[in-house]
Amino acid sequence: MSRPLHRGSSGGGARLSIGGTRDYLDYREPLDSNSETKDFENGCSAAAVAAPSRSRQGVSVVLFNLGLTLIVMLAILVSLYWTISISMSSRVGIYKGYRRLQEQLVLDLSQIGELSLSTAKPKELEFCPPEYENHVPCYNSSSYMDSEDSYVGRSRQDRQCVRESAATLESICLVPPPRKYRIPLRWPTGRDFIWKNNVKVSGQEFSLGSLTKRMMVEEEHISFHSDSLMVDGVEDYSHQIAEMIGLRNDSNFIEAGVRTVLDIECGFGSFGAHLSSKQLLIICLAGYEISGSQVQLTLERGLPAIIGSFTSKQLPFPVLSFDMVHCANGIFLIEVDRLLRPGGFFVWTSALNTHRSLQSKENQKKWTFIRDFAERLCWDMLAQQDETIIWKKTIKKNCYSSRKSGPNICGKTQDPESPYYESLHLCIGGTHSQRWIPIESRTVWPSRSKLSSDELSVYGVHQEDFSDDLMNWNSVVRNHWSLLSPLIFSDHPKRPGDEDPSPPYNMLRNVLDMNARFGGFNAALLDAGKSVWVMNVVPVNGVNYLPLILDRGLVGIQHDWCEAFPTYPRTYDMIHADGLLSLEAHRKQKCSLVKLFAEIDRILRPEGWVILRDTASLIEETRSVTSLMKWDARMMETDVNSDERLLLCQKPFIRKQQ
Repeated sequence: MSRPLHRGSSGGGARLSIGGTRDYLDYREPLDSNSETKDFENGCSAAAVAAPSRSRQGVSVVLFNLGLTLIVMLAILVSLYWTISISMSSRVGIYKGYRRLQEQLVLDLSQIGELSLSTAKPKELEFCPPEYENHVPCYNSSSYMDSEDSYVGRSRQDRQCVRESAATLESICLVPPPRKYRIPLRWPTGRDFIWKNNVKVSGQEFSLGSLTKRMMVEEEHISFHSDSLMVDGVEDYSHQIAEMIGLRNDSNFIEAGVRTVLDIECGFGSFGAHLSSKQLLIICLAGYEISGSQVQLTLERGLPAIIGSFTSKQLPFPVLSFDMVHCANGIFLIEVDRLLRPGGFFVWTSALNTHRSLQSKENQKKWTFIRDFAERLCWDMLAQQDETIIWKKTIKKNCYSSRKSGPNICGKTQDPESPYYESLHLCIGGTHSQRWIPIESRTVWPSRSKLSSDELSVYGVHQEDFSDDLMNWNSVVRNHWSLLSPLIFSDHPKRPGDEDPSPPYNMLRNVLDMNARFGGFNAALLDAGKSVWVMNVVPVNGVNYLPLILDRGLVGIQHDWCEAFPTYPRTYDMIHADGLLSLEAHRKQKCSLVKLFAEIDRILRPEGWVILRDTASLIEETRSVTSLMKWDARMMETDVNSDERLLLCQKPFIRKQQ
C-alpha cells in the first residue's frame, strides 16, 4: 500500500510530497556565503544567468531524484519476483527432502526422545482390542481369512511379513490375555492338563479323530492324558515305530542316533510329549490356524512348536538338521529330504496307506507316485504297518549318480547352508555340506552337546572359545536363576542375612533365547538340571551358528527381529537376550525398539521374565522402553570392571476389566 514519502522536510533540504489532487514541488537550495562567481565557456557572467540557472538546476535535481526512485522501485519489484519464483519452484523439493529427514529422525530418534529420562513419566502403551488376543502378525491378513479351510479355519499360505516404516507410539499396542486367562500349570502337570480359556478352541477341530488329536474337553481344562483315553495310545504308537526301525523299544531311539525330531502337522503334540520322557527333543511344525491351533495347544502344554508350512518357501532350518521327520499329513518330500540327516528316518502315517484306501484307483495312483519318488530320492523303505510307513535316507552320496531318474543335485547357489524362507527348489540339497555325517556316526546324546575340536572346525569355531563360552554360561545360569523371584522388585529392606527364596526348579518351561550364538545358555540350563526347553534363535544379521546348535542336539531357527516371531501370543515363560541390542544397533536398517519390545511382550506369558544383557548405555535406553510395556524392571551390574549391565524384567498379570 502506498504511503506519503517525506525526504528532508526540515532545514534547507528538498521535500517531495505526493498526495491529494495535485502534486507540487518546492525545492530550496541552501546558500553558501563562501561561494564564488563562476564563468561559463560562452563568457557570460554568473550574475547574468543566475536566475534561469537555478531554475534549470532545480528541475534537473528533481528529475534525477524521480529517476533514482523509479530505478530503486523497479529493482525491488524484480528482486521480489525473482525470490517468489525460486521459492515456488523449489518448494516441492525442499518439502520432500524435509520429509525424508523427518522420517529418518522418527525412525532413529523420536521414540528414544519420548522415552529419554526426564521428570515426566513416559506414557504406557494401550492394550489392543479384544480381537487381538490371539493375533499373529505375518499371518492375520485378509488373504489368510479368504484361504481358510471351512471346518478348521486353517490357512495353507506362507507367511506375509511387510517391513513397515517408522511407527508412532500411537500405532503400537499390547496384546491382551483372554478375559478368563490363568497362569499355566507347572511342568510336568501342564503337559497333560491346560486351562481351556487360555487357548482358542471351538470344538469342531477335534472331529477328525486323529491319534495325536485326541483329548478330553471339560468345563475348565483340557486333558491330554492318553493312557486313560486310548486303547492303542501314543505309547503303543511310539513302540511300534521303534520296532519297525529295528529297535527293541522306544527307549532305544537315542542309541540309534535319534535325538531331534521334526513333527509336521503334530496334532496337539502328544507324540512329542511322550518321546520327551525318552530324552528326545521334538519340535512341532504346523500351519497357522485361527482356532484349535496345533502350535498354540502344543506350546501351551510346554512343548516346542512353531508356525510354518511347505507351501512355497523353505523352512528356516539348515540342511541336514533332524534325525527323524514324522508326518501325519501330506508333505513336500524334497524339503523333507533337505532337512533329514544321512541315515535319518521319515515316518509317514496316513489313511492313504491302508488297504481299504488303496482300493481306490486315485489313491493307488498317489501312493505309487510317492513310493517311486522316495526311491528316486535314494530312500529305502524299511517297513509298512497299518497306516505307517518308514523310510531311511541314504548315507552314500554316490547313490544319486547311480539313479536312472530323479531330481538333480542342487548347485551351490541353490543349496545354502541355512536358507531364510527361500523359494523351494526341486533338487536334492545338502550334498555339498561338510556336515554330511550319518546319524549312526554322531556322538550319542547327551555327549553330543559337547562337540570335539574336529567337529567344531566345521563351523570355524575354536575349542578354547567353545569351552570358555560353556563355562561362562554355567556361571551365568547360577546367578540368573537366583534372581528369578518377584522379591527382586520389592523396595522393602531385608534383614541382614536374609536371602530371596530360590524359585522352584520347574517354574519355567518354555524359554526363548533371542541371540543364541553357540546355544551355550541352553546347554547350561540342561547341565544345571532345569526342566526347560529352549528355542535358540540366530538373528539373520549375526554370525550363523544355527547348524552348530542343531548338531549339538538342540533346536532353533533363524529369524529377523524386525519381523514378528512365528508363534502365538503368550507362549514363552522367559525370554533371554545377550548382546542383541548391540547387534541390532549396528544394522543399516534399524528396527523400531518399541515395536521389538511390543513383540516380546506379545509372545511372553503374564508373570513371565525377560533377561537382557548388554552395554550400560543400551540397557539405560531400554529401561525407558520397558516402562511403556508396564513391566517391572531392575538394572544390575554384572561386573565392577565391566561396562555390561543386566536388566531383569517381569511382565505383570493384568486382568481385563469385566
